[in-house]
Amino acid sequence: MDPEPPLLVIAGPTAVGKTAVALAVARRASGEIVSADSRTVYRGLDIGTSKPSPADLEAVPHHLIDVADPGDIFTLADYQRLATARVAEICRRGRMALLVGGTGLYIRAVVDGLSIPVAKPDWVLRAHLEEEERLGGAGTLHRRLAVVDADAAARIHPHNVRRVIRALEVYHRTGMPISALQRGVPPRLAPAADGSGQARCAGPVPSAQHVPRRTVMVALTLDRGILYERIDRRIDEQLASGLIDEVRRLLDLGYSPDLPSLQGLGYKELVPYVAGRMTLGEAIARLRRDTRRYAKRQWTWFRADARYRWIDAGRPPEVVAAEISAMMERESPSTT
Repeated sequence: MDPEPPLLVIAGPTAVGKTAVALAVARRASGEIVSADSRTVYRGLDIGTSKPSPADLEAVPHHLIDVADPGDIFTLADYQRLATARVAEICRRGRMALLVGGTGLYIRAVVDGLSIPVAKPDWVLRAHLEEEERLGGAGTLHRRLAVVDADAAARIHPHNVRRVIRALEVYHRTGMPISALQRGVPPRLAPAADGSGQARCAGPVPSAQHVPRRTVMVALTLDRGILYERIDRRIDEQLASGLIDEVRRLLDLGYSPDLPSLQGLGYKELVPYVAGRMTLGEAIARLRRDTRRYAKRQWTWFRADARYRWIDAGRPPEVVAAEISAMMERESPSTT
């Protein structure tokens, strides 16, 4: 391995097996995992987010899990600030940092040092936009976004109303498209001069005094049918482990189902059942459908970034971890 370990990104669609592979790699490399998941940051959202088990947390240090309450508005800027600092701190101790998760924008915020627009939430505007979507029908706000920010509209699914509203909010508050603001700072990682295609650190990072010289980006994949089977099996396991009771407990504690934390998979689909507006069968069918759609969007997001090396996750985690470790060893500058 390098005298200074690289930052290793392990991404991929939901249920592909990122956690198990990351644990295996971290054990091999004395690494620490920085979660890149927009829901595991919330305390109390345990079963529906498939958080690492207590045994996993004890075996390998994890960061950015349970750092916010369900009622908090945890922003992309919050994540970037905390994750960048964690990566730098891990690196200063001479250990490998593994950025692991399926939230592609979280990963880009750290790897590319995105310039994230500073626009505080405007709750009045958001309520107005939500009402506009309700009255105008699904897709109303997405069509408006396409007019003012075609790039953002192309990246955001029309059904992801929360992200559409945020993009419109930024445009309203700053007068600039969110896509342009996110491109406002050159990427922190640039191609290596030696033509290897390996990303290199090309500039300073907010809130960090030291970051790895190299970043290796891996995405796990599976045959689509096998992945869908894994998704269904995981949903069954979550339900058997008490997911419905977890949703009910969060609502009983007074958390609104409209909060960003409860708009995640496994929560927004089960809220109508807990509230008596839908049968359990209907809620589960919706959860299976939404999770498959989310996996498709993740595939699309990660495949659009040529820096990812795609690795078949249809093998035991230790075998996949060995392949990743061997790849990093071959490409280490110290071996060339």
